[in-house]
Amino acid sequence: MGRTNRVTVGQPTPLLQPIYLLADSQLLFWKRHGRLLLEDALDGSTGDPRVSAAYLGASNGDRREFYEIFEAAMDPVGITDRRMIDSSFGLDDRAFLERAQLIVLAGGDVNLGWTTFEKTGMKDVIIDRYAHGAVLVGISAGAVQLGRYGIVEASESSATGLLDVFEFVPFVIDTHDEQSEWTRLSEAIHLLQGAATGLGIPSGGGVIVHPDASVEPLRRPAHEFRFDGTRVTNSLLYAEEA
Repeated sequence: MGRTNRVTVGQPTPLLQPIYLLADSQLLFWKRHGRLLLEDALDGSTGDPRVSAAYLGASNGDRREFYEIFEAAMDPVGITDRRMIDSSFGLDDRAFLERAQLIVLAGGDVNLGWTTFEKTGMKDVIIDRYAHGAVLVGISAGAVQLGRYGIVEASESSATGLLDVFEFVPFVIDTHDEQSEWTRLSEAIHLLQGAATGLGIPSGGGVIVHPDASVEPLRRPAHEFRFDGTRVTNSLLYAEEA
């Protein structure tokens, strides 16, 4: 039996916007009830019609072809003030990110991106922008980084390790691992022994995590993993019909 499509913990904070966690870039072009997801995401986020959108490519080494997907997604929602924030994080990039109202964290390598965020000071700017009402969208590795921990698999062993990340959402996130039946996420939740819940976001799917920490799956059912004291359980969180 699947759960309802929202799971609520915690209390809302007035300034904070919902956070969008996407398994891949498909939902950047997806419509729900006749509107693009990004149109809904930006409603009420700012009174300024000229929205600034920043793309952080640190996790994929600033690969231009992925930024071009971001640009293609910005065109239908009319966002022309946009910029790729390079991993070198120069003064112009910092100034743009400090005023961005939409921040997209790219996919790639969770650890590479997080190390770059910390080393360059991007991390602190992102935290400040989120606290001041910016909309955050994480794609794949970017979605993981917005959660409670990143899952790190050491190459020299099969052990699962955990990396402290933003913790903007109170869940351990993993994406598009359905072919492996979410083994990596399940092991991480078992390791945490009930200290955190996991969310698995399948390919083509996403979730919105609202400021009250309620979870709204998008397009595909999300997988919720909990430790019940002896084992990890997996429940489906169903998406509403588009």
